[in-house]
Amino acid sequence: MLRQGCRCPLRGPAKVAVAFKEAPLSRAVSVNRSSGCSSLVSLRSFSTRGSRLIFSGDFSSRYRGRFGLSYSDLLGFERRPREALDHIPRFMQASCFSAAANTPGFSLKGDDYTDRALEALAGMISLAQEYSPPTLETELLVLSLLNQGEDGLFTMIMKQAGVDLDKLRSGVVDFVERHPTVSDNSTRTLGPVLQKVLSSANSLRLQWHDEYISVEHLAAALADEDSRFLVRFLKESKLTANDIRQAIKAIRGTRRVNTKTPEVSYQSLKKYGRDLTEAAMANELDPVIGRDKEVRRVIQILSRRTKNNPIILGDPGVGKTAIAEGLAQRIVSGDVPDTLAGRQLISLDLGALLAGAKLRGEFEERLKSVIREVQESSGQIILFIDEIHMVVGAGSAGESGMDAGNILKPMLARGELRCIGATTLDEYRKYIEKDKALERRFQVVLVDEPRVEDALSILRGLKERYEMHHGVSIRDSALVAACVLSNRYIQDRFLPDKAIDLIDEAASKIKIEVTSKPTRLDEIDRKLMQLEMEKISIVSDMKGGQDAAEQQRLQTLEKKMADLKEEQSRLNAIWEQERAEIEKIADLKQEIDEAKVEQQKAEREYNLNKAAQIRYGKIPELTQKLATLEAAAKREELSSSRLLRDTVTAEDIAQVVGSWTGIPVSRLVEGEREKLLGLEKALNDRVIGQEEGVRSVAEAIQRSRAGLCDPNRPIASLVFLGPTGVGKTELCKALARQLFDTEEALLRFDMSEYMEKHSTARLIGAPPGYIGFDKGGQLTEAVRRRPYSVLLFDEMEKAHPEVFNIFLQILEDGILTDSHGHTVSFKNCIIIFTSNMGSDLLLQASGTKDREEVTQALMEIVRRHLRPELVNRMDEFVVFNPLSEANLFGIFDLEVAKLQARLTDRRLTLSVTHRAKADIVQAAYDPNFGARPLRRAVQHTLETPLSRLILSGSISNGRRVGVASKQEELPVSSEKIEDSKIPENLQFFLYPQEGTAQHMLASGDTGDASKDTGETAAFS
Repeated sequence: MLRQGCRCPLRGPAKVAVAFKEAPLSRAVSVNRSSGCSSLVSLRSFSTRGSRLIFSGDFSSRYRGRFGLSYSDLLGFERRPREALDHIPRFMQASCFSAAANTPGFSLKGDDYTDRALEALAGMISLAQEYSPPTLETELLVLSLLNQGEDGLFTMIMKQAGVDLDKLRSGVVDFVERHPTVSDNSTRTLGPVLQKVLSSANSLRLQWHDEYISVEHLAAALADEDSRFLVRFLKESKLTANDIRQAIKAIRGTRRVNTKTPEVSYQSLKKYGRDLTEAAMANELDPVIGRDKEVRRVIQILSRRTKNNPIILGDPGVGKTAIAEGLAQRIVSGDVPDTLAGRQLISLDLGALLAGAKLRGEFEERLKSVIREVQESSGQIILFIDEIHMVVGAGSAGESGMDAGNILKPMLARGELRCIGATTLDEYRKYIEKDKALERRFQVVLVDEPRVEDALSILRGLKERYEMHHGVSIRDSALVAACVLSNRYIQDRFLPDKAIDLIDEAASKIKIEVTSKPTRLDEIDRKLMQLEMEKISIVSDMKGGQDAAEQQRLQTLEKKMADLKEEQSRLNAIWEQERAEIEKIADLKQEIDEAKVEQQKAEREYNLNKAAQIRYGKIPELTQKLATLEAAAKREELSSSRLLRDTVTAEDIAQVVGSWTGIPVSRLVEGEREKLLGLEKALNDRVIGQEEGVRSVAEAIQRSRAGLCDPNRPIASLVFLGPTGVGKTELCKALARQLFDTEEALLRFDMSEYMEKHSTARLIGAPPGYIGFDKGGQLTEAVRRRPYSVLLFDEMEKAHPEVFNIFLQILEDGILTDSHGHTVSFKNCIIIFTSNMGSDLLLQASGTKDREEVTQALMEIVRRHLRPELVNRMDEFVVFNPLSEANLFGIFDLEVAKLQARLTDRRLTLSVTHRAKADIVQAAYDPNFGARPLRRAVQHTLETPLSRLILSGSISNGRRVGVASKQEELPVSSEKIEDSKIPENLQFFLYPQEGTAQHMLASGDTGDASKDTGETAAFS
């Protein structure tokens, strides 16, 4: 974009501004021309990536010719921003740099500088605008180089040399500010020392056989020639120019500056990797326990002459990365063969290598620089690549086969590069096994999931780390519970990872409780707030006059507040004291850990005197203090007045398992004990007339919660047999409601939808290549999301016989494998099948003897329909009785109770007389259809008329509606309701608004159905 900067570009000041704009930086180059003076180039720190150029001013042909730029050049920079960087020295040559152009060895050609070096020069001129020095000198260049950030090469060199960067920055700023300034920024020249430094940098480029002047050349030249600031600073820091050169050599090694961006290849391992041996020295790695066999196997493979590259395979969470960390710890402790002694184990981050590599070849350049550093170490560096399957295809573009794997292959085969890989079995099979050339270069080390006992040993080794991190204590019983419960209830993950996560989350939960306000104190605070608001209200009301009653109330309130504040102060003091004790214990543990690290460091440095002092003096003293504090805290735990708890127990682990899985594995509290013992009665209250079925289900649940059922099978597998409408499905709903407080925990599958042979795929998922493979199975996915649930397979006789084959494994072993190969656990499910097979025989049975014979005949029918192996796996076959008319009276009460619950929102109360109830039940009774006709009768005789009366306005909110038989007389003062939809044998009426129940004049029945049916009438 071209903007007019002045009216006359040839007379007076003319301004050309080139703005490099990008987020988050805004950088600009401006050129001012005044008559009779040289031009000034002002470069405010710029960048070429994603830049947008804005030009202002008007160029004459003479002006353009002087700079060697045309309008098309300038406008082209917007499309090609990187070229702008190359043209900046051309501005320099025409301005303040022109005087230095004839200095021997001095170069200002854009092609002679790397991008970062050129950026440092630009930043120097920008700093000149800020500090206004009379000349541009080396201190501005030092400050500009420091401004390139922590990842800048100059900063890295200074760090490597041991320079205090904060002191260096403050020193150079102070040096610049102490020097005189000028108010006229129109003219400024390069200082003689800076000219000499730039000339020396060019000489170093030629001497080191480099193509470009880079930041390291500037740094070395500054250390040699900067007589103004840096050389003096280095002397004060007891450093020399040789120290700077040694730091440069350590960073760049034998590499040459042959690109504009050489910094990307410097210290690649430091940028893209983590030194595990250094972390082990600093005690930053967790202890590795129980993997000695695998670590020895890795050491054996690494000691080979060729193909010395182990690859660690195992399921997620079994400890593959921990084996590499264990090797690093052994290297540090010296517990390795001579072939590995003193080696560095560096974990390479492939994600960091790929990140930001936008241009073709940039990733390969980074990887080659990493490999070059490893090769130059002469075998001192061993690479560890976690998730090594990512090297297959990493960095390849389009059809190019040059990925990270192919770059590594030659060196892996020749033994020039020792590499440890780690990945899962599935990913190894999917990526690496397909590339046989890559596969043969690795030797497999299999890592199995540890047993519960081994996982417990691992947790005991990690216990101290988690105690120190969270500032809590972890009991050994909590470690045992974490291993046992995770192994039993968390089936889709592996030990020890899942057990460690349980400990971590439980400790985090306790830590939050310690740092948060205790419940008792929080309740007092809330109560005080309420009383304070009440006091303000009373005082406000008393402004009109003194009321003795209000005055007495205020005094009582103030006394209560005073008592609460006293209790609040007491509890606050206890809370602060307990927190201080807990923090003191945590600080002591931290101090002991630091002492151990210090001891290990002293032993590695052979400072045996210091190591002995720490080992036999400092650590035992701290340990004794810790034991005293922990013993006191343990005694106080038993006190009922204690507010805080800093110990992780087995119950805390069980609660975390419950929150993860929804399985109630926590210790039974008194309320739940009563609930389980009363489960049979609660189910009988909802499912009428099926005592035998209810008893079987209740006993199965009680066995499970008491921990006596087989842990490798479902909680119960039952078959409900009986006619339609007798309560089979209703019992399942009632069970879900009692156990989970919601009927959504009932997972229902209508087996009439699985009448085809191929319907099995819907339960476990479609095979690979078929539609729906990515969605998973309806059964397996439902149980994976809700592992503790009631599974109802309704009307099992309608399913195809082949469908039942998948249930054999579920009923026997409690597991099922879906189409993706994932194992789903059914060990915490209640599995119920329902069937109508032989229901006609049940309806014909008249007495107890007939029923026994019918039951035997019914089982014969079941054996004909179901395979013996399926029948033999069922826990129990429960025969449901046909419903009698007496049973329907109880079911009617339940239906009316449901209707009453829906009427509560309108503040309506429904009362049905006993005679009206009998009329409805007798009309709906049909032994062949069970309770469903009664439900329809309630809809037609009660719900439909009530709906019409509510819509017509005949019944207003808050009234009590009565339903009586046609032969009954209505209560005194009641109001009869007339409507065409009211059944002929019933009459609806409204009780008097006083709500007093009246006796029937004719029958003597109570008009309040809540007393006849056991309902509770709702009044508002």
